[in-house]
Amino acid sequence: MIEFSKFRPITLILPSLFSELKGKALPNIINEISKVKYIKNIVIGLDSANKNEFEKAKFFFSKLPQKHEILWHDGPNLKKLDKQLKKHNLAPQQMGKGRNVWYCMGYILSLGESEAVALHDCDILTYDRNLLARLVYPVANPKFNFDFCKGYYPRVSQGKIKGRVARLLVTPLLRALEKTIGHNEFISFVDSFRYPLAGEFSFRRRVLKDIRIPYDWGLEIGVLSEMFRNYASNRVCQADIASNYDHKHQDISFNDNSTGLSKMSVDITKVLIRKLASQGEMFSMSIFRSLKATYYREALDFVQIYKKDAMMNSFEIDVHEEETAVELFAKNIMTAGQIFLESPMESPNIPTWNRIDTALPSFLSDLKNAVINDNS
Repeated sequence: MIEFSKFRPITLILPSLFSELKGKALPNIINEISKVKYIKNIVIGLDSANKNEFEKAKFFFSKLPQKHEILWHDGPNLKKLDKQLKKHNLAPQQMGKGRNVWYCMGYILSLGESEAVALHDCDILTYDRNLLARLVYPVANPKFNFDFCKGYYPRVSQGKIKGRVARLLVTPLLRALEKTIGHNEFISFVDSFRYPLAGEFSFRRRVLKDIRIPYDWGLEIGVLSEMFRNYASNRVCQADIASNYDHKHQDISFNDNSTGLSKMSVDITKVLIRKLASQGEMFSMSIFRSLKATYYREALDFVQIYKKDAMMNSFEIDVHEEETAVELFAKNIMTAGQIFLESPMESPNIPTWNRIDTALPSFLSDLKNAVINDNS
C-alpha cells in the first residue's frame, strides 16, 4: 500500500458527530489509523460541536501523526459559506451525514492532492486497520482500473443477526419492485451488492466532481445510484473488508417515522422510487399498494429464511420483532410513495461540485481557506 500511495496518494474521510468522541468506537479507530503509514491526509467532518467542543476535537485528533484537518460545520466560517450557497439555492437542505460528506469531498477537491479517497463511519466497535487497507486497495492499486469500491461484511455480532434494514427492507423491496414493475437494470445493480447499506466505500478523486448525493439516510443507496448512472459496471467493485463488524445501533422508532430506522426506511424507499421514476417508470397509489403487498409477502419469507439460518448457526433471533419491523417497513413504503406523489419534483440530492464550481468559481478556494483558518 505504501508503494501504491506514491502513485495514487490516499485521503481518508471521517464523518463524525462530536458525541462520538466520547464513545467506545472512535478512540480505538483513531488508535488504529495512527499506525497506518500510507495515508497522505485525513479529512474529518465534525457535526454538532460548539466552539469549546471544537477545541476538544482538535486535541482529540491531534494524536494522529498524519496530516489532518477538521471541517467544523457549526463554526462561523463554514456557516458563512453555507449561507452563500443558500443565496443561490445550492446548499444542502438538512444537516446529516450526506451534507457532512459532501463538504469533505469539496475540501478534498480544493486541495487537489489525492487520487484515491476512502470513507468509513466513526461508530465501528470492531475496527482494525485491515478494514481500511481492504477498502482502499482496489482504487489505490495503479494496476486496477476501478473507480469505486463498496465494502461488505457479515452483519452478525454477539450471537445475533443484525442489519435489519438491509435484510428486511432493501432486499425484499428490490425483489418486490422487480415483480411489480418488471426487470430493471438498476434494481439488479443494487441487488448485486452483498451489503448495499454499508457506509464504507472508496473511490477515485475524479468521482467527487460529478456525484450527486442525498443529504438524508438515502446516502448509501444514492451513491450506488450515481455509480450506476455515471460508470460502467467494470469500473465498480465490492470488497470483503471485515470478518467481524459491529457498530452503534439505531432505534427502530415504531411511533415516529422522522427518526431512527423508521426514517431510514422512508428515505431509502424514496431514493429507489425517484431513481426508477427518473428512468421513466410510472408510479401511482395503486402501484404502491401492489408494491406494499408484494413486499410484505417477500419480507415475511425472508424472516423465515433468517430464522432457519439462525437456528443452524446457533444465533438468537426474535421472529416477533422481525415481523413487527416488516409491518413498519411496509407502512413506510406507502408513506414514501405518498410523499413522492405529492412532491414528484422534490430532490434530496445535493448539487455536484462541478455545478458549484461553475456557479461560484471561488467557492472551493474559499472553503479551503476557511478550513485552514479554523485549524490554525
